[in-house]
Amino acid sequence: MRKRISLDELLRSCRNLSYEQQYQYVLSLISEEKVKPLKASGTNGKHPALYREYWKIEPERDYYEYEDELKYRLHPLISVDYYLSHLERYEQDRVWILMLSEYLKQKRERLNYKESMNERSFEIWGREKFLSREQGKRILKNCRLDGDFLNIYQTTEPLAYYSHTREVPQNMLILENKDTFYSMRRHLLEGNDRILGMKAGTLIYGAGKGILRTFLDFKLCVEPYMTDKKNVIYYFGDLDYEGIGIYEKLAEMVLGEWCIIPFTAAYESMLKKAEEVGELPDTKEQQNRNIKEKFFSYFDGGIVREMKGILESGRYIPQEILNITDF
Repeated sequence: MRKRISLDELLRSCRNLSYEQQYQYVLSLISEEKVKPLKASGTNGKHPALYREYWKIEPERDYYEYEDELKYRLHPLISVDYYLSHLERYEQDRVWILMLSEYLKQKRERLNYKESMNERSFEIWGREKFLSREQGKRILKNCRLDGDFLNIYQTTEPLAYYSHTREVPQNMLILENKDTFYSMRRHLLEGNDRILGMKAGTLIYGAGKGILRTFLDFKLCVEPYMTDKKNVIYYFGDLDYEGIGIYEKLAEMVLGEWCIIPFTAAYESMLKKAEEVGELPDTKEQQNRNIKEKFFSYFDGGIVREMKGILESGRYIPQEILNITDF
């Protein structure tokens, strides 16, 4: 292997020597074949002259032991093809691969039990973020292994909800924004059991798009009475492209397992209250406007035209237009 190096770098360790001594030092490196002059760099203008740049020659590494280790000592489930062709990379990753190999030899039965990514990561490598933030995924790919093999799952933020009752069946309402969640919860805590005419059992804080990921673990995050199929799940968010898009993606994502429908009474109340507002706010920039017709299919034609008119005019109605006095 060769590395390009300047004369100044080469003489860094002997700057305090005389020029004659520096010259002899460079000659000794050349004679020992540790460096080779780069003649195209020209000389330094001194007498005797030295070239301005050199090739620093590093001895070829003997990777025989690594080849032997890859072929005969690692667990057979680890593919070694990549590292046999990239022995320098194996030298860098070796400690982590040996830990994985040892885990498979000694504790492979633990893979029968599903664990979170961070739990499995610590179990194998003693570093909880090795798979999520460090080189774990790259090493697994090089070994032709993946998350399914490790039997792991990614954890989501816990679902925030308030249950006013545990009775079944009940109406559950997903709310896009935090303010509306708190206001409706306060409304129920003050002794009411209906919101805009609908009897409400549980409020779920969706956290915008966060609900799309959180709802994947719905059964793990909530109490059993909430997963009863006789319950009805409603959704209420901003009347804008993004809010409608969140609803449509969520409804499509859980299709076949849950039926989620827009809380029409809330959207219609937003429209009525918007008539009192002088001018609605402008639609936020860079919103994905690729929505379908599923959301609108739950409303009468006149309401749909009114909603689309607002959206197409570049305006939107925030969920927070409604407050505790409207429920």
